[in-house]
Amino acid sequence: MTSDIFDNTVICKDCSKPMQKTRILKNGFYFRILQCAKCDNKIVHPEDKLDYQNFLKLRNKQFNVKLRMVGNSYTVSIPREIVNFINEQDKIMNEMVKLSFERMGKLALIFSEKNLFEVKKDKDQKEDEE
Repeated sequence: MTSDIFDNTVICKDCSKPMQKTRILKNGFYFRILQCAKCDNKIVHPEDKLDYQNFLKLRNKQFNVKLRMVGNSYTVSIPREIVNFINEQDKIMNEMVKLSFERMGKLALIFSEKNLFEVKKDKDQKEDEE
């Protein structure tokens, strides 16, 4: 069994005070953080940092996928590495996903309800810019 350093009390290297557990949200990712209340030093959980780096690699990668006709609907193949990444993050893959038409030339697939708010917020910001 492996133990997590965040399960133990961590002392700030600068002021020698115990650090407090907290979370921050960045690009839809929650990072577990240890933060010093006195000097504001922060330590990001290494697993969260690694997951975020993997997300950035996938986000910056462009995929070419086929658009096919199946019955009266079109289908798009989602690359396995994207689906696997989403499964690892949510630990469960829903059979139904939400699809929205964001603007001309852009569709959004929402795999989890917790990210639905982020998509709506981004959509509202884009409309304000136009």
